[in-house]
Amino acid sequence: MHHAHDSHAHARDPHVDHAHGERNIRTAFLLNIGFTALEIVGGLLTNSMAILSDALHDLGDSFSLGLTWYLEKVSQRTRSASFTYGYRRFSLLGALITSAFLLFGSLVILSRAVPRIFDPEPVSSTGMLVLAVLGVLVNGFAVLRLRGGRRMSERVVMLHLIEDVVGWMAVLVVSIVMRFVDLWVLDPLLSVIITLFVLWKLFGNLNQTMRIFLQSVPADVNVDDIRDMLLSLEGVMSLHDLHIWSLDGRYNVLTVHLMVERGTGRERVVRVKKACRDLLWENNIHHSTIEIEVEDEECEMIGC
Repeated sequence: MHHAHDSHAHARDPHVDHAHGERNIRTAFLLNIGFTALEIVGGLLTNSMAILSDALHDLGDSFSLGLTWYLEKVSQRTRSASFTYGYRRFSLLGALITSAFLLFGSLVILSRAVPRIFDPEPVSSTGMLVLAVLGVLVNGFAVLRLRGGRRMSERVVMLHLIEDVVGWMAVLVVSIVMRFVDLWVLDPLLSVIITLFVLWKLFGNLNQTMRIFLQSVPADVNVDDIRDMLLSLEGVMSLHDLHIWSLDGRYNVLTVHLMVERGTGRERVVRVKKACRDLLWENNIHHSTIEIEVEDEECEMIGC
């Protein structure tokens, strides 16, 4: 029996720009922590529930962004004896923790904002207006830095920043309205609307993150198509024990057992393995482990 493992998959790594992602998250963290301090002061001065809620939200964001920044740096390490697949999933762990903080912060905001809808308090519309303009500019710049990022951690961080831009635009509109009409209830009402929007976006992203952790088939890979392509290769009679998953949402992994005719020589086996890896690489599979079995050979793998 011949075994064709991933002896050269590491040389065919897609070379994801980890450093670029780490720099983007660092920028987002520094902007977020600086603006959070400004929000806390501004929220107290303006008595705005929307701004104070966002400040609490951003404080949690800053902590999770800092953690994500650290884990993104860890994910750049090469494989080790303890982590033979490398540290890519540490980046994904950052995305999961950030999502958890976002969920907790959103629930805290709702618990504070909902009662204030029924008992609204006056706010400083001018102060809200100034902070809203700064909020749109600061968070908008951070979004531009993260635009196009393909790592899960970058996408989660960008979700934070996009929601902040949308939120500050809404605060801007409400602050302008309240300069002419004393509708104080708009402040907590806006806070609730923004938070519900955040939760709606969060659950979709959290679902995707959990699917990767649970080793589901990547969304950009079709198992049936991969199976048909492998079976179409010359010399392949059948296949079994096919598994496909992703380490971090981009780096996809596959293991499979291929069966060839009895008497197939070594050179033929090598050609089959090469054709298989070339095909998989073209279909977004970056790391493959292939076992070749001859016809009528009994597979000892459970589930074969």
